[in-house]
Amino acid sequence: MLAFRVPPLTLCVIMAGMADLSFEAESPVMPPDELLEGLPSFDWLLQGRGRQVFFPPLEALGRSQEPTCWSSVLGHRVPVVTEEVAREALLSFVNSQCCYSSAAAGDFIIQELRQQTLCRYRLETFSESRVSEWTFQPVTNHSVDGPQRGTSPRLWDMKVQVPPMFQEDTRKFQVPHSSLVKECHKCHGRGRYKCSGCHGAGMVRCSSCSGTKRKARQPRRCHMCSGSGRRRCSTCSGRGNKTCATCKGERKLEHFVQLVIVWKNSLFEFVSPHHLHCPGELLTKARGENLFKDENAMVYPIVDFPLKDISLASKRGIEEHSAMLSSRARILQQRQTIELIPITEVHYWYQGKTSVYYIYGTDHQVYVADYPERYCCGCTIL
Repeated sequence: MLAFRVPPLTLCVIMAGMADLSFEAESPVMPPDELLEGLPSFDWLLQGRGRQVFFPPLEALGRSQEPTCWSSVLGHRVPVVTEEVAREALLSFVNSQCCYSSAAAGDFIIQELRQQTLCRYRLETFSESRVSEWTFQPVTNHSVDGPQRGTSPRLWDMKVQVPPMFQEDTRKFQVPHSSLVKECHKCHGRGRYKCSGCHGAGMVRCSSCSGTKRKARQPRRCHMCSGSGRRRCSTCSGRGNKTCATCKGERKLEHFVQLVIVWKNSLFEFVSPHHLHCPGELLTKARGENLFKDENAMVYPIVDFPLKDISLASKRGIEEHSAMLSSRARILQQRQTIELIPITEVHYWYQGKTSVYYIYGTDHQVYVADYPERYCCGCTIL
C-alpha cells in the first residue's frame, strides 16, 4: 500500500465515509471464477474462458452439378474500340487530370489498335461466424433473465435475421438465461470511488503558485488560490469522489453472455494471363461484360471451360474458401462469375515518338504511363 503525507488543512476536508473507497481499477472482461461456480447451465459457455469461437454444424451439398454449354456463352462479343472512341477516351482522361495538357491528346496520330479480351473469374463466399464473450451492464429496473428461467441455448441454435446476401454486417445479441447480478467489481458495490486526482481530499495543490501561496518574486498572495496554496480538484469538482463509470452509480452489474455474429463476404479473383503492361490491379477492378453466373448455397468448380486457367482458378478458389472457412464459419451462399474484360493497346505517334496507352473495361477507362505533355504546376489548395 502506498503511503503519502496529508497536510493538516486537508484532514478536515476528508469525510469519514470516504476512507473505505478504493481508487478506480481496471474492469474485468468477465466475472471472477467464484461468481460462476455451481452454475451447470453455463458449463458449455465457459470452455476456454473469455471469448470463444463456436464451430458451425456441417452441411452437405444440396444439389448436383449440371453441365454447361460454353459454345453459346462464348458467342458473345464486346463492341470493338474504334479510333474515334480511342481518341475520345484519352481526351476524357486527360481532362480529368490536374497537370496534363490536352494538346497531345488532340494532335497525336493513331498508328495501331491491338484489341484483346481477357476473362476475369470471381468467387464470392458469404459466411457467418459466431463468437461468445462475457460483457456487463449496470442493473437498472429491467428484469434480469437468469438461469432460473431455463437453460441457455447453444449459440448456433439461436435464430437471427440474416442480412441480404453478400452484404457484410456485425451484430450483437444477449444470450437468453445467461445473466448474473453481482456487486460492481470496480467500486465494490458502493456506486462511487475515491478520486485519484485529489486522493479523496477534494483539494489539490495550486498549479499557479505550486502550493507556496505566493508567486515567485511577487509579494502579493496568489490570486488563483486566494493565498491558500490549494485549489478545488477539477477531476471531481471538489467532491473527493466520482460516480462509478462502470455501474453508473447503480452499485450492481448484470453479467451476461453476448453473441457476436459476423457476416463476411470473402472474395477470390483471377484474370486470365496476358502480356500487356497494364497493371493487374486495374484489370481486377475494371467493368466487364458478364458471361456466366452461378449462385447457390454451395457452387461446384467450373469444368471444361475453353480457357483452362479459368477452370483451374475456379477449383483453386473454391478449395481455398472451403479450407479457410469450414472450421470457423458457416457458408450461407456462394456466387461465381466469369466476365469478359476488353482491353485495347493503342499505339500512337506524337512529335517524332511512338507511345502506348491502354483502354480497358466496358466503360473505356484509360491507363497511360508516359503521357508526352505532363507538367508539375505546383498546385495548391487555397
